[in-house]
Amino acid sequence: MALFGEHQERVVTGLGLLAAVSLVGFIDNFFVMWLVLGAVYLIAFKEALRLFEIDNDPLIFMAIGIWLVAGIYPYGDDLFVLAGVAYASAIAYNKDLVWKDFFPFIYPTAGMLFILTMYQEYGVMSLLWLLVVVALTDVGAYAVGKSIGKTVFCETSPNKTMEGVVGGIVVATIGGAFVGLWVVDFYISFIISFMVATSSIFGDLFESSLKRAAGVKDSGDLLPGHGGALDRIDGYLFGAIVMLVLLRGLV
Repeated sequence: MALFGEHQERVVTGLGLLAAVSLVGFIDNFFVMWLVLGAVYLIAFKEALRLFEIDNDPLIFMAIGIWLVAGIYPYGDDLFVLAGVAYASAIAYNKDLVWKDFFPFIYPTAGMLFILTMYQEYGVMSLLWLLVVVALTDVGAYAVGKSIGKTVFCETSPNKTMEGVVGGIVVATIGGAFVGLWVVDFYISFIISFMVATSSIFGDLFESSLKRAAGVKDSGDLLPGHGGALDRIDGYLFGAIVMLVLLRGLV
């Protein structure tokens, strides 16, 4: 383990996550996928309450209810829209309610529901495609940024460079275009991979902005060397929405 030096903890956790994800993908069963994604969702939801600075723990029971319905309702990605209508109605009725408490039902709820629905409609290979695109975006951005990065991308995340962002998108678009061949034709795969890679960059930035506003370094401490669940899935939450919308529109 000394080979990994100061990144040992991060690498070990990463390998454990990879093994777990691979096992769930190999099993390829809706109930197992729903159960695992549900556990991730509820942890991420709890972390989102902290980042949004919402002191209303009972909201977690509403999140549980949404996920239970998602297990039997065929269009899970629509549930957060229905939740919005329901909450807007509740606010109209009770002036003591505030819109801030609904934020966690948009983020991370929407992204998690889209991931589950994408699995239902396009199978486990679509999730592998999403996983590869977002992972390659991160790896490519880190490698290119470390080697030639000089221009700060934005103030929200000063460690990101424009060169790294462009490099990450290019690497992910090329790699993702070939993985996507299991699901769609090449030109569609290329377009979707590019859009998902780009959106994952901003998914990461969005979570960074939440952490900066909340004054915390990580969304949680669940994963040694990685932080919380939201720290690991931030790019996927944006990427999944973009991927499913484009799959439905272009295929």
